[in-house]
Amino acid sequence: MSDSNTSPTRCGYVAIVGRPNVGKSTLLNHLLGQKICITSRKPQTTRHNMLGIKTDGANQIIFVDTPGLHAGEEKAINRYMNRAAISSTRDVDVVVFVVERARWTEGDELVAQKLRGLKCPLIIAINKVDQLDDKNALLPQLQALAERFPEAEIVPVSALRDSNLESLENVIVERLPEGMHFYEEDQITDRSSRFLAAEIVREKVMRQLGAEIPYAVTVEVEEFAHEGKVLHISAAILVERNGQKRILIGTKGERIKQIGQQARLDMERLFDSKVMLNLWVKVKSGWSDDERALRSLGYVDKR
Repeated sequence: MSDSNTSPTRCGYVAIVGRPNVGKSTLLNHLLGQKICITSRKPQTTRHNMLGIKTDGANQIIFVDTPGLHAGEEKAINRYMNRAAISSTRDVDVVVFVVERARWTEGDELVAQKLRGLKCPLIIAINKVDQLDDKNALLPQLQALAERFPEAEIVPVSALRDSNLESLENVIVERLPEGMHFYEEDQITDRSSRFLAAEIVREKVMRQLGAEIPYAVTVEVEEFAHEGKVLHISAAILVERNGQKRILIGTKGERIKQIGQQARLDMERLFDSKVMLNLWVKVKSGWSDDERALRSLGYVDKR
């Protein structure tokens, strides 16, 4: 806390929730002004809760990016992602519920049901409003949301275009409790560099491949070491079947080469270092439906 002549110090946890593919990770990256969460057009890109920490003067917002809540829990990894998303709304100071402009789906309804009885302030961020030619088209949804969630503050935004994010941040800060900061001013996430490297590789896989295979893919970093000014990273891309391995490697290794090139460029930006990246593909049958395998691969509930 500070004296009466200055603003009080504020700090709190803010969960970002919503159905899959609504733009939660993109929103967090733009709020932070730095990419720490992977994104793609495919649902369920985010698999883990991850903290994104933004310190601005007296205010520290600790965002919790979450997997999209989804109805199907046929595999252990789906159950893990839903547990991670639901747990994020407990013991936080604010919840930001991200929905899409002029759309309300069964997925949104599922999230809304999970938010019943919420003890903390709720903010609804209507994302992708830049895609509306006529802003009046938003009015019916604004009215419906205001009736459904009378206690919520509703803020239209465009995460991708950085539109109205400052207003959203101000609304969040107003609802944070006064208190000392939990993290150092220059820390932006609770995740290790090794974890971030694995996520970057997985993002490139998801962007390269079709609809089916990305969900059978995870990445395990086996080497992460500095030698002089060069960062050496070796990672195994795990798939569940030999056919998936062939597709991932591509004709004459072209696809795995492209994935490696794109991942290396992102890693060099993130780690501010020259990176030597070595990738290979391994078959680990049934990993996504094996609780023990998931734990060994880092799928551990953190909150």
